Amino acid sequence: MPRTLRLYAVLPLRWCLPLLLLLSPVGRLRGQDAAAPLLEQARKYEAQQNFIGAEEQYKQALEIAPDNPEILKRLGILYQTEEKLQDSVEAFQKILASQPQYPQTNFFLGVSYFALNNNDGAISAFDKELATPHPHPKCRYYLALALEAAGRTGEAITQLDKLVAENPKQADALYELARVHKNASLRAIQMLHDIDPDSFQLHALMGEVYGDDERYSEAVKEYRAALAKRPNAPGIHQALAIAYWAENHLDEAESEFLIARKEDSGNAMTNLYLGDIRVKQGRFDEALDYLQKAEAGLPRLEQVHLLLGKCYHGLNRPDKAKDALLKAVAEDPSDSLPHYLLAQLYREAGDADSSNREMAIFEKLSSSANAKKAAESQRSF
Repeated sequence: MPRTLRLYAVLPLRWCLPLLLLLSPVGRLRGQDAAAPLLEQARKYEAQQNFIGAEEQYKQALEIAPDNPEILKRLGILYQTEEKLQDSVEAFQKILASQPQYPQTNFFLGVSYFALNNNDGAISAFDKELATPHPHPKCRYYLALALEAAGRTGEAITQLDKLVAENPKQADALYELARVHKNASLRAIQMLHDIDPDSFQLHALMGEVYGDDERYSEAVKEYRAALAKRPNAPGIHQALAIAYWAENHLDEAESEFLIARKEDSGNAMTNLYLGDIRVKQGRFDEALDYLQKAEAGLPRLEQVHLLLGKCYHGLNRPDKAKDALLKAVAEDPSDSLPHYLLAQLYREAGDADSSNREMAIFEKLSSSANAKKAAESQRSF
């Protein structure tokens, strides 16, 4: 059975290519004037989905102009609509035998081959179409589908990446790109499972998968299983610490971050997390050391300056706290929390005007319910 085509969406073949001939340029070729009434009637029949009637009109037109490539192409596209795929192939091949780059014919030939599960033929036809001066706009997309179907996943991804680079809003290409990567990931996971369902690699990978999905308890379980296999595996303690931190298990997170810091003392993110934990625990002297190291590696990260502002406030260094919070505002003007903290800082300093100004900005930025909820959870020093 022929493969179902996907042109813009997953639809049966009959609806994938209806009236695509209307996209084709019409030249005034030999015999076409005499055949014009027949072509016009064929279009009307197609609009009515009277495909048998349309086919008869095209065949009569070909009796008048047997070698007219445009009529042959229209008939070939109609054959696709009728799922007479082999007939469509023969029509397109007849055109290409004399005019190898006839507009969009290689594309439609590739579509027919693709529907017939002839991936090699489809890939060849799509490659030839891309070599023409004005290839069909869907050619690269279909080439990617054919390459994936042929098991040439890397090449399929390359074609989809080119489509997205040309048009970042190309939804079909983005969908296929995400699907191809997902399928490749699932295949790799299954292969790892088949090799050894209790392997270090599988536990580490599943920990990452669960972490990305915010299923942190399951991530912790997988990372611990990975460490049981390889206690000194680099990077796993950091990943485990982040999962603990996300669940607000700060003691466990701190322990794992300290191990991760021994592996890489200059890691700015490790120092940032440790600084965050120390600030939450009120251990501001220790937090400052970690946060200054984080700032050296991540000078443009708003969260670094936000935490430094909290830390300096806890150390009763209001000028330093204000400078840090102003840097946080500069790095992310849309975040309401630094403005709230600045308002609190100015109020403590007796500067009512500045406090009111910052509070007005905070209220404006946190107008949505979700933003207010997020700010409420962190708003006090």
